[in-house]
Amino acid sequence: MINKLVDKIKKTNAPIVVGLDPMLSYVPEHIQKKAFEEFGETPAGAAEAIWQYNKAIVDATYDLIPAVKPQIAMYEQFGVEGVKAFQKTVDYCHEKDLVVIGDVKRGDIGSTSSAYATGHLGKVQIGSKSYSTFNEDFATVNPYLGTDGIKPFVDVCKEEKKGIFILVKTSNPSSGEFQDRVIDGRPLYEWVGEKVAEWGADCMGDSYSYVGAVVGATYPEQGKILRKVMPKSFILVPGYGAQGGKGADLVHFFNEDGLGAIVNSSRGIIAAYKQEAYAEFGELNYADASRKAVEVMIADIDGALQNR
Repeated sequence: MINKLVDKIKKTNAPIVVGLDPMLSYVPEHIQKKAFEEFGETPAGAAEAIWQYNKAIVDATYDLIPAVKPQIAMYEQFGVEGVKAFQKTVDYCHEKDLVVIGDVKRGDIGSTSSAYATGHLGKVQIGSKSYSTFNEDFATVNPYLGTDGIKPFVDVCKEEKKGIFILVKTSNPSSGEFQDRVIDGRPLYEWVGEKVAEWGADCMGDSYSYVGAVVGATYPEQGKILRKVMPKSFILVPGYGAQGGKGADLVHFFNEDGLGAIVNSSRGIIAAYKQEAYAEFGELNYADASRKAVEVMIADIDGALQNR
């Protein structure tokens, strides 16, 4: 799957991923109204609204991008109906041949970690049959529990030829409370990055490992260090756009081959119509605004890489 991701990035010349993180407040009124007429102001109505919202954004952008990243919490808040909308979104993105990064941030040990890995990336055995359930292509994983929490995911990835992105240096303001703690002369995020490189060493695709890392766009200097620590790991970079990251900040996340990183933007794309720059599109044409925001993001990152 890491080979597919690299191939799609090369074909689209777009090392970006669209975060499908729908809040109900992002969904235009006409979509909410139609969903509520059919299902009422209920979790099922909310789930239908976010599914229809996602579908139009995917339809408007899938030819420009290699991947999407649905954040499961935005669906789970609506309970079982929301999880169904998550599944519909994953399946629809696969129909459009997009790589799906499930932003699920799982992290546990033993049989629990194995169950998470099976549910999101693997196949569950039921009697004489096996089924792929959520069936994402990659999942995000929290390494706080160490190798015991990561190994079950790596095992499933080897079996299914899928991948993971391990949290190393996250984009949020308070990430440094733990991640920047100096241990034996180096910050914790460097130690975690070193483990990511180690876990990924025997999980290689053609040029990159399918054990990748999450490093926030909001910390470009740390990104520069971690790129060297994890030369064969693909880096998923959140924090672009709405959180303040810009293309010029991101050049050091990439290797000399122009690969090695994929940059996420969520509300900056899916709620682009709410921004002044795209206000001309209006609510009815929100998906066209999202397409334009994707084009602007691609140009920003490409321009930064050309000028580094």
